Amino acid sequence: MLFNSFEFLIFFIITFGLYYLPGKFFQKNQLVILLLASFFFYAFEKPVLLLLLLFSVLINTICSYSIYKVSHEKAKRILTLGVVFNLGVLAFFKYSPLIASTLSKELSFNNGFLDLLISVPLPIGISFYTFEGISLLVDLHKGKTVLQYKENTFYEHLTKTAFFISFFPHLIAGPILKAREFYPQMGFKAFKDIQWEEAVKKIILGFFLKMVVADNLKDITGTITFPYFQGYSSGNLILLLFGYSMQIFADFAGYSLIAIGLGALFGYSLPKNFNFPYIASSFSEFWRRWHISLSTWLRDYLYISLGGNKKGEYRTYLNLFLVMLLGGFWHGAAWSYAVWGAMHGFFLLLERFILKDKLKDMGRNYFGMLIVFIVVTFLWLLFKLSDFSHVVAYILSMFQNTSIKFKFGLNELSLVFYSAMIISYHLIYLRLTENAPVFKKYFGRFELLMYSLLLFLIFTNSGTQGSFIYFQF
Repeated sequence: MLFNSFEFLIFFIITFGLYYLPGKFFQKNQLVILLLASFFFYAFEKPVLLLLLLFSVLINTICSYSIYKVSHEKAKRILTLGVVFNLGVLAFFKYSPLIASTLSKELSFNNGFLDLLISVPLPIGISFYTFEGISLLVDLHKGKTVLQYKENTFYEHLTKTAFFISFFPHLIAGPILKAREFYPQMGFKAFKDIQWEEAVKKIILGFFLKMVVADNLKDITGTITFPYFQGYSSGNLILLLFGYSMQIFADFAGYSLIAIGLGALFGYSLPKNFNFPYIASSFSEFWRRWHISLSTWLRDYLYISLGGNKKGEYRTYLNLFLVMLLGGFWHGAAWSYAVWGAMHGFFLLLERFILKDKLKDMGRNYFGMLIVFIVVTFLWLLFKLSDFSHVVAYILSMFQNTSIKFKFGLNELSLVFYSAMIISYHLIYLRLTENAPVFKKYFGRFELLMYSLLLFLIFTNSGTQGSFIYFQF
């Protein structure tokens, strides 16, 4: 079910109404109401996949409940089993088709079993809720999760765990939640406590980025498809890739803002997922601003577990590279995603090797901003074209199609127009941070007008409806 659909609007109105209905029964069962609504939300398109989500919830509940009840040594074994289960489920459903198709294609080896693996469906949101299951187990084992197990029955813990994993605003594409941050929020929520202004502003901005910017750009950048792009000029290919860079930001940041706004309407604070990444002056800063919930998860649960920067310089480089490589693989079941992660890892290592300790002291470097943006934009091509040979063909076309005449028509004009919105969005923020409080005071006078304009554009200038890009991950 898409946030930008009529079905979701009806679903939200009913869920919101039941959630805040007066009366002891509804107030006591707010968590159950949201939980059942979240299951319905997830099962709306493909009900059979709900079984996998429920199975994941059950196993993570049993493991996490057992970790508290048993001795430390047994708890460690249960933690290991729980992590292996989560990673195993993710690996089977996400990477079986990739491995099977690679064996079939490269080794000319084929049988019915490989065909079966190739046809394994990818459950939507599996990358997100498996990481959240691991977060729960690790946090609990380290004693970081605020849970009163002595006062909780297994049923109560099952309900809370199911809600943590399946809360519908973040279920499909994040932000990725950490158990230690989310569990303490569970409890009764009063209608009068809703932070309306912040929630509505995030929802409006999120829908604007998705429906007006990303969906309009989607209709243009769809031409980045093999072999059609080979007939475009070098200039057009560069412009299209630039537009896709703006599209993927607007699409994913839009989803995250909507999710955070919806969570706030139900009384829950979801973590910030984007912080104007295209003003980053370094690759390390980019990853502190892009998909923040993933980058912090990888840092807290993988990088630190590997030893972080505590085991020498060379081990630090290796850990950093492995984290980015696995982060790339997390995004999708194609070798192009692994290359994307490896390239980001390479630039992070190169940056760390050249700049060393100077990274922490670097101010706003506009040349660095340009370099990071250009590299990040080129690497997005690995997201758009999952076949690596098509990525190579696109890059070759960019250098070889100089003889083809550059065309600037309505599509190119629209691409520049909507991309300019994202650039302005980042530059306005940059001015706000550099010239606060003067600029903030000046800008605040026009805030109501700005959000009214965004709302007007949502109703009058939205592109054709499409799913969010990160749904495929």
